[in-house]
Amino acid sequence: MRSFLFVPADSERKLAKGPLSGPDGLILDLEDSVAANRKPIARDMALAYLRSANRAGPKLYVRVNALDTGLTLGDLAVVMQGKPDGIVFPKCVGQANLDLLANYLDALEAREGIAPGATRILTIATESAAAVLALTAAPAKHARLMGHSWGGEDLMADLGALAKGPAPGVYDDTFKLARTINLMASVAAGVTAYDTVYPDIKNVDGLRAEARDARRMGYGGKIAIHPDQVAIIHEVFTPSAQEIDWAKRVVATFENNPSSGVLTLDGKMLDRPHLVLAQRLLARSGG
Repeated sequence: MRSFLFVPADSERKLAKGPLSGPDGLILDLEDSVAANRKPIARDMALAYLRSANRAGPKLYVRVNALDTGLTLGDLAVVMQGKPDGIVFPKCVGQANLDLLANYLDALEAREGIAPGATRILTIATESAAAVLALTAAPAKHARLMGHSWGGEDLMADLGALAKGPAPGVYDDTFKLARTINLMASVAAGVTAYDTVYPDIKNVDGLRAEARDARRMGYGGKIAIHPDQVAIIHEVFTPSAQEIDWAKRVVATFENNPSSGVLTLDGKMLDRPHLVLAQRLLARSGG
């Protein structure tokens, strides 16, 4: 999955438009985009959407409220009745928080007759200093986990930072660290790393540049906050025909020479790290 698109769960218009831009995943948001007095309404609307949606479309995830709000379990108790494909877990602080959410899902899947472990988890894993340090100490892992994403806006507030950097898409070292740690923790956990949202909706070139930076680093996708961002994310994170051709030839070269550790292709040396990269490119392309 290359893209997720946030949609406020209390907006009928945005819920209806959400799938039209073709995101790989749709996030029905109960957290930051929903006012406090509308959160109960958003829960019910998310459930209604889950029950009525065409499940052949994008995967349907729900972002619940953070554990420190006291709303998380209530959110889950409602939306799990609609059998979401996954839960987006904000302000996750390390393994203990991830395990707690997974335990909640164990119980609610049993209540709803959902296959054990079917509900996946995408964390927003760097929204506080404590969360970044927790990932640095021990990358959070779980069988339900499908990815970690990093968050800059809440981290900025937690740190008391006035901005994430001197310009949009240009990060101070603190935020570069969070982005890097999130990537490494994702790789260590064997899941996809998702780059954070790009809040300047009208800056198409800025979004493309930031997405390209993320992909070059090793990120597998990015989260959108506006439908117009989805196509650019797909453009950047879909392996090109040239990349796929290279990857297939690398894999074939190793398959045809199983006893060799170092080979050549197009006059360039190949070793095992090239094979790993080729296999990852093919996995991301569906090939």
